[in-house]
Amino acid sequence: MRWDRAVQALRDRREPGVLVTVATVRGHSPREAGAKMVVTADAQHGTVGGGNLEAVAVERARALLAGGEFATQVVEVALSDKAPYQHGVQCCGGEVGLLLEPLPVVPAVAVFGIGHVGLELARILARHDLDLHLVDSRPDQLTPERLAVLDDALAAVHVHQVPVLPELVLAELPAGTHVLVMTHDHAEDAALCDAALRTPGLASIGLIGSAGKWARFRRTLLADGAPDPDRITCPIGLPELAGKEPAVIAVSVAAALLGAFTRVPS
Repeated sequence: MRWDRAVQALRDRREPGVLVTVATVRGHSPREAGAKMVVTADAQHGTVGGGNLEAVAVERARALLAGGEFATQVVEVALSDKAPYQHGVQCCGGEVGLLLEPLPVVPAVAVFGIGHVGLELARILARHDLDLHLVDSRPDQLTPERLAVLDDALAAVHVHQVPVLPELVLAELPAGTHVLVMTHDHAEDAALCDAALRTPGLASIGLIGSAGKWARFRRTLLADGAPDPDRITCPIGLPELAGKEPAVIAVSVAAALLGAFTRVPS
């Protein structure tokens, strides 16, 4: 598989990898500067020249993956019969600089309810490298004309129009998805919260609304036997950012969510 297609395939499968590029060449080398290869935990696509050079690149790339490292690295490899080798002699006589760029799995977010706040939130999140799932039970909220504001999205946008039982989408979401519940209907919100708590593998669950709304929802969820209702965050967003305008709420929710993406676990 060509390296660029491999990158897209990893993105689609939500599998991490490392993009290896021949960044610099001094003297002779098996491949020219710009040659690329994609390395995963158990496969590689493309080549940077074979031999010791490529074996070192694969070894370093897999060490990055095993350690969960996401910082770009530069590796210098001498192609001389006088240099120490881990994987056989390669004596082209040159020196190659390899650029190792991790390709981490991007965050995934599902927004249930693309009303005024939901659409503003989608506009903000779409400007980030993530998988963005937009779900609504109302067909008029997900028309191409209304979603045209996302045409220049950096995110991969997935639209789910589900007139009945939108909570069924939860089972289709990738593991680790952050779920935000903000529909037009409190009964729909309640059904989504209950289903989200019973769906394994989700990350955070947020519910738009007041502390009073959450107190009512929590009592109902407990009475219905939903597991661990306190996994749900309500209200959502930054408490210090006041305002009820849709754009303000969306900024507040997006800021809290983006902070969760970058927070280092303790």
